[in-house]
Amino acid sequence: MKIMIVTDAWEPQVNGVVRTLKMTTRHLQSMGHSTHILSPLDFRSFPCPTYPEISLALVSPGAVARHIDQVQPDCLHIATKGPLGWAARGVALRRGWPFTTAYHSRFPEYVHARVRVPLGWSYALLRRFHNAAQATLAPTPAIVDDLRARGFTQARLWSRGVNLDAFTPDGPRLPRPSHPVFLYVGRLAVEKQVQKFLALDLPGEKWVAGTGPEEARLKRQFADVRWFGVLGGDELAAVYRSADVMVFPSVTDTFGLVMAEAMDCGTPVAAYPVPGPIDVVGRDSPGGALSDDLRAACLAALHKPRDGVRRHAEQFNWPAATRQFEQALAPLPHARGAAPTPVTADFGHDPVAGADGKSLSIK
Repeated sequence: MKIMIVTDAWEPQVNGVVRTLKMTTRHLQSMGHSTHILSPLDFRSFPCPTYPEISLALVSPGAVARHIDQVQPDCLHIATKGPLGWAARGVALRRGWPFTTAYHSRFPEYVHARVRVPLGWSYALLRRFHNAAQATLAPTPAIVDDLRARGFTQARLWSRGVNLDAFTPDGPRLPRPSHPVFLYVGRLAVEKQVQKFLALDLPGEKWVAGTGPEEARLKRQFADVRWFGVLGGDELAAVYRSADVMVFPSVTDTFGLVMAEAMDCGTPVAAYPVPGPIDVVGRDSPGGALSDDLRAACLAALHKPRDGVRRHAEQFNWPAATRQFEQALAPLPHARGAAPTPVTADFGHDPVAGADGKSLSIK
């Protein structure tokens, strides 16, 4: 099949959504499918307010439709809810096309943490977006159950995986002290609650790998922390291996890919007992420790045998996750024998259409 994935999150961003889409496309291709990414790289863009490292595309439905028609995909997946996601959704609805969406992050909680928008408002908007889809793919059973309870009618599971060859207990490690090392990996943003980890009274050292809008403030407040910045590949795996515990203080993530990566390196995880950690780490599991008292979770995780942590993590693999994604896809009408609807039939009166009725590209 020819699969088009529309995403507002793409290179040069470094986050769980981008890593998930990259690994999924790689495994779809190994299964014999062709994949096409439509991202802000295909359009003029502008920095997202409060998140300048994220680019938002300047798009119209007509411009997005033109790109889709150039590819003529057999299936359409809309990964995000930014300008590109909403525009692609509009194209699909106007044409009567089925499509799938994904629930990568607990967006209402993110927005509430930053600007205090009521959760009910955000969830109402997201229900409108996702319930038009054939399936809304969520990364853990707890998140699927939560979405269904909130009125998301099409929620179903699409798990995540880890590159088991890259993230392994065997490999280079960093020079480290004899006392414990507690590590955080991820964005430095208010909704991640990194400060709750850094303020804990823990033995040993605290390490942080990542960047984000809170970086400067956190560095000023916690000068004794070892800061690594953004890491990837072998460097990130080496940092995971060198830590005694990976601390995950967020309560708004849907999965938390860094937890699975750390466990694959044999490093136990300490986190709150909330959706995401409940499914990835598990209660009373060999993968780490969960507690409403994050300090207690950190200290309990220190005693988890690293070989058991790795065995627990091996359940998260990309081939299995990609098969879930593939099975949820819905073929477009022309993939079943009908001709694709031309762009001018839908958007001849689009605000950015040219004088001849064809959409103008703003690439």
